[in-house]
Amino acid sequence: MKQPLVSVIMPCYNMEQFITETIHSVIRQTYSDWELLIVDDASTDGTVALVQNIAEQDDRIRYFVNAEHAGIAPTRNRCIEKSKGRFLAFLDADDVWHPNKLQQQLQFMLEHQVGFSYSSYDLIDENGKTLGKTIQSAGDLNYNDYLRNTIIGCSTVMIDTDKVGRVTVPNFRTSEDTATWLDILRKGFKAYAIEEPLTSYRIRRKSASSNKMKAAADLWRVYRQHEKMSFFKTLCFFFSYAFNAIKKRL
Repeated sequence: MKQPLVSVIMPCYNMEQFITETIHSVIRQTYSDWELLIVDDASTDGTVALVQNIAEQDDRIRYFVNAEHAGIAPTRNRCIEKSKGRFLAFLDADDVWHPNKLQQQLQFMLEHQVGFSYSSYDLIDENGKTLGKTIQSAGDLNYNDYLRNTIIGCSTVMIDTDKVGRVTVPNFRTSEDTATWLDILRKGFKAYAIEEPLTSYRIRRKSASSNKMKAAADLWRVYRQHEKMSFFKTLCFFFSYAFNAIKKRL
């Protein structure tokens, strides 16, 4: 029986320091029926040359370059548009998958017949050294659960498009993944949790998501503009998000 194709969605921008390790974490997967879609958002460093060299050695890697800088959401959407797989797995260009990530997660989704899953993840520093901290999954999440605790790590997510349907990433600067998961959960789906950490998330000082004030402001816009919630309801969910965000880092 033919195994389902998993399309790995990886936008990138100025990631020459990290992307080689990230790509090799896909190549080392114990599950081999994948395609890696990389769209470069007009990088100004050496990312393009690095990725082109690796892509020439593995025909499962498909590489595209934006003509001009478009931003994370349009770049992620271009990856999705190029994909051919039933399953979408998301991977940021500075994170690292554990070798059994795809195999274990795909098996979980097929056995339980679910359309959306995520896992716990470990934290590493800029040099790939473990920080000795695991962000534990918060169990199976519905729409309201996730509004209170945006704990889903983008690089841990896998989607079955046969069940969930078309996935489009809304255009937010740092919370585009949160808005994407909310779009899916709002339809009545759940995000099913895998307790074992399957990804290492890299903490970088200069990343967009590391600027907590800007990230919080972007999430506020997701609640108000994308979810169209009242000010009071937004405030309630936002305080719950902030509390859980602080708790998971302690």
